[in-house]
Amino acid sequence: MSQQQLGRGPLRPRQPGPTPPAPDEDPVDGSPPARFVGWLGGLGCAAAGYGVFQFLFSVLPDSLDGSAARYVIAGVSGLGTSVAAWLAAALLRARAAAAAVTADPARVPAVGPAALAPGAPGPLPQVFASAYDSLVDQVSVVDDPEHGRLTGWPHSLGEDSPSRPTPVGTAYGLHIMLDLGVPDGRLSTGDLVDTLWRLRLPDGGWSARSQGSEARPEVTALVLGALARAGTSAERLAAEVDLCTDGFTRRLDRAGRESTHVVTTVLRGLLRAAPRCEVLPSLREALADGAISDPRRDHVRCWGYRLQPPYGRPSPLHTAQAVVALDRAARALGEDGDARAARARAAREDGVRWLLSCPDAPHDTCPDLENVHEEVRRPRTDDPSRHEVLNVRHFTASWLVRALLSPGALEIARTEGLEDEWRVRLDGALAAVWAGQTDGVWFWTLGGGTDLRRPMWMTYQGLSALRAHAVWMYQPVG
Repeated sequence: MSQQQLGRGPLRPRQPGPTPPAPDEDPVDGSPPARFVGWLGGLGCAAAGYGVFQFLFSVLPDSLDGSAARYVIAGVSGLGTSVAAWLAAALLRARAAAAAVTADPARVPAVGPAALAPGAPGPLPQVFASAYDSLVDQVSVVDDPEHGRLTGWPHSLGEDSPSRPTPVGTAYGLHIMLDLGVPDGRLSTGDLVDTLWRLRLPDGGWSARSQGSEARPEVTALVLGALARAGTSAERLAAEVDLCTDGFTRRLDRAGRESTHVVTTVLRGLLRAAPRCEVLPSLREALADGAISDPRRDHVRCWGYRLQPPYGRPSPLHTAQAVVALDRAARALGEDGDARAARARAAREDGVRWLLSCPDAPHDTCPDLENVHEEVRRPRTDDPSRHEVLNVRHFTASWLVRALLSPGALEIARTEGLEDEWRVRLDGALAAVWAGQTDGVWFWTLGGGTDLRRPMWMTYQGLSALRAHAVWMYQPVG
């Protein structure tokens, strides 16, 4: 999807008038060569060619083998001049148009549905409406003998029916409903909230379908964040928050505390459900201390998939997740007057710089946007010789959009003169997000095969990325 389709909102107000060329750029017009080519193109390509033909025919020596040879040489030269004049004029027009767009993005012609008529809506409202219709059509309502009536979704849309709602699928579905605003009564957020409480494990907390009957902090924090957004009181959430934090220690869950994905998920969920929770500063510190230096990008710090050695390779996905989590923590906890908070800020800012330093292009298909599959392996408490394996798939482009649209990323881009890098990488990530959906639902391809799934988390992340960009770029008329 092009930058014109996605829209480009300014980082700062643009001043009227043309933008001067950079010192290493050729001027678009005004130089003697440009004036000559413009004059030549102004004659018309055919006229320029005919002039060259007449001139050569009159000056070529009579010693050439007859008039035919003079006609051939002059004719070929005239034709070549015509083509060269046309190409040069076209190049000048293209460069002038590009300069005009840089100076005033509002002059970019509208494309897509918005170009059909003045005031016509863009494609985003239809995408949101289609996503809502898909979720309404495929909501699962099951009378469970143990938990009662459950209303929600399994892990993915389109699973074999009847599909029992799961905590993960229903939590992401609730997030989507809250983002879309629930335009009618076909779905009740109250039913979704009740279902999440009914899916709570007997000893408290929640787990993914593949994790069995033991609560896990990343799933519990996800559900708590959704419940908090839906309006559940802090008092009702408090016991579950305590259960989540009490079990999320290095002694009880070493694999989780060393996983960038798990720590960032718990941090984001608890920031929504219990922003004054005592464990949040230590989680932020652990995340910041897990940053690594990348020699391939000027030793700027970033994140791998682990927060302890072996860290793994620098990862755009995990760096974006860390940036989002640390940015939200900064707004809730502050970053002033505390050395640990200052270290977290420095790590977060380095993460933004690292994301903006991607050396590859084009940025809508560069390696930084490749989706990621990882496993979180934990020893089973009932049999430590065996492991519980949680397969986690990540929609990398959506995470980059959310990281680059965070207030901290915008601040770095403004203060350090990285506006161009910020725009190019944001537009590329947005294009990749947009390309992954059909009628408001995002598809995950399993490996290199043709087996497509429609995971709830991917649709939520795609919609939230597009929504965040639309909110950021909105400018009132007048």
